[in-house]
Amino acid sequence: MQTSKQNNSFSPEFNKRLKSRYRAEQRFKFLGIGAIFIALAFLVFLLSTVTLSGYSAFKQTYIMLDVTLDKEYFPDEDLAKGDFQGIVKKSLYSMFPDVSSRKDKRMLNGLVSKGAAFQLMDMVKEDPKLVGTSFSIWVPAKDDVDMLMKGNIDMDQAESNRRIKDKQFEWIKTLEENKRVKTRFNRTFFTSGDSREPELAGILSAVKGSLYTLVITLLLSFPMGVAAAIYLEEFAPDNKFTDLIEININNLAAVPSIIFGLLGLAIFINFWGIPRSTPLVGGLVLTLMTLPTIIIAARASLKSVPPSIREAALGVGASKIQTVFHHVLPLALPGMLTGTIIGMAQALGETAPLLMIGMVAFIVDIPGSFTDPAAALPVQVYLWADSPERAFTEKTSAAIMILLGFLVIMNAVAVYMRKKFEIKW
Repeated sequence: MQTSKQNNSFSPEFNKRLKSRYRAEQRFKFLGIGAIFIALAFLVFLLSTVTLSGYSAFKQTYIMLDVTLDKEYFPDEDLAKGDFQGIVKKSLYSMFPDVSSRKDKRMLNGLVSKGAAFQLMDMVKEDPKLVGTSFSIWVPAKDDVDMLMKGNIDMDQAESNRRIKDKQFEWIKTLEENKRVKTRFNRTFFTSGDSREPELAGILSAVKGSLYTLVITLLLSFPMGVAAAIYLEEFAPDNKFTDLIEININNLAAVPSIIFGLLGLAIFINFWGIPRSTPLVGGLVLTLMTLPTIIIAARASLKSVPPSIREAALGVGASKIQTVFHHVLPLALPGMLTGTIIGMAQALGETAPLLMIGMVAFIVDIPGSFTDPAAALPVQVYLWADSPERAFTEKTSAAIMILLGFLVIMNAVAVYMRKKFEIKW
């Protein structure tokens, strides 16, 4: 009531401007809320698209074979040199004795993955007593069969337009009727490295490569970044030289990441001779990329400490170094850790610099050290996305889900560490 009376006491022109300002504030509020909803809608769309495309990669179709490890398939004393592929073919032919032509046999063999022979080989190497015995075994189906069982192949299309032919479809239905086909959790995706065969491709090599790379990056970038921030903020003289350094650090934070890849290629590989495609060289390159971010975050944390803390420490007789390391640094450490983890999360998702140092190579073996050839999660996503097979499409989305999971975990750790080590003053 009083406000209304006050408004009535103002001039009409003033009241008009006041109403216009209120309307502008309301428009700004609605625009802000709308922007938030649009961002959330895009996020939900992205996550739902990736999830719907990739969740099926966590399942794999398997076919049960009745195999007989006749000694005729092992002419050599080295059992690993046995004709395991021939054993798999014999098992398939025994289930479909009416298949006689070479073309039909080739299509029949196309129901089972090439990994079936390697699976048998591993079993024989582990237990040589299996030679001469008969048993049933579940082996991975070919990627086309897997896509059919997951509903990703339309059998109503013309036969020439699909990977699964009519005869293969009839054989698969026969196997289903005999309960020799099932879909279960795809352990191979989490326990093996990359492969040319989609049904055998796994993410473990890329995950370990990324972890090794991040360990190198963290061990190098965190102490150097914090040390540089402490010197620039607490000890460096205020002159043109330090101003130049600060400007260059800020500029380096905005440099495209591929430039750091070129720098790593020139220095670490061509000059120092560090092997390509290794987590060591990847960690060195990402260290260069994340250092500016960590330095800027660490300096911001140091600036947030009130000057009274420094004055109180100096007032009771502490030296400059004691003041910084015993009083200022513990208070600034939560912000430093947060900035470091965010920098690590950024490094985890980088692809361009890793491509420049050769981590785009096809790596099957799982790395066991920092100097073994390895892939990285973002590079693995890039490689699978570039593959023409439909099965690699779902694996690409699954790898993106794992990468996003790592990023969520790292950001959650950053929030937790900030809350845990934060000191109120």
